[in-house]
Amino acid sequence: MLKISVITVAFNAADTIEKTLASVASQDHPALEHIVIDGDSTDGTLEVIKRHGQHIACLISEPDRGIYDAMNKGLKLASGDVLCFLNADDFYASPCVISRVADEMEKFKLDALLGDIAFFHPAHPEQIIRRYNSGAFRPDRLAYGWMPAHPAFFLKRAIYERVGQFKTDYTIAGDFEFIARAFSKVSIHYRCFPEILVKMRLGGISNAGIRSRLLLNREILRACRENGLKTSVWKLSLRYPIKLLELFRR
Repeated sequence: MLKISVITVAFNAADTIEKTLASVASQDHPALEHIVIDGDSTDGTLEVIKRHGQHIACLISEPDRGIYDAMNKGLKLASGDVLCFLNADDFYASPCVISRVADEMEKFKLDALLGDIAFFHPAHPEQIIRRYNSGAFRPDRLAYGWMPAHPAFFLKRAIYERVGQFKTDYTIAGDFEFIARAFSKVSIHYRCFPEILVKMRLGGISNAGIRSRLLLNREILRACRENGLKTSVWKLSLRYPIKLLELFRR
């Protein structure tokens, strides 16, 4: 049976993290560990986390050098065969997500499984606004800025050990850079799982306005360059019509 490590990175997420923690605690997969890395929150996040302490394998609360530094701390602590990240304002779509992921990865001997995520408005969590379809991903589409949905990206720990950790000098696109590096440097046996595995609130640093979008594109261009992927601003712009189509197909 595959052991799954879920890593949650949090900073001042007292209003949202309880549902995240509860969704992990409700998973029916017996071989699961939840690691929580808190960036020394000041809004009561740590108190919320501690209320769920019996379901958390490891908790660290200390200042960090950004989200990717915190994620690397989680990687160092994880002992699972498969590692994944669940943001502190996201939650799993059902209690059987992890068990279904483990079954699928064992059945097909996968290095990685790519699932879908559903975006919702915080005021109406039952209403899906957009579905991110990871089935549209192929490694050659990284040059267009297209990556699998990171919260629904499950990867064998052995791949992390070969590829390395997240680069901490990225602000927004460190997850894109890691995935570009992984698929560029290692042969990864992956499969797309066409189901919503994670529900995600609209917002986030990469969607926080025009400046964030410009920074995201600059970092994606840099990540492609560093990993030998030929791209351009024009290529990256082609992914936006696809995102608009997702809104109409919800």
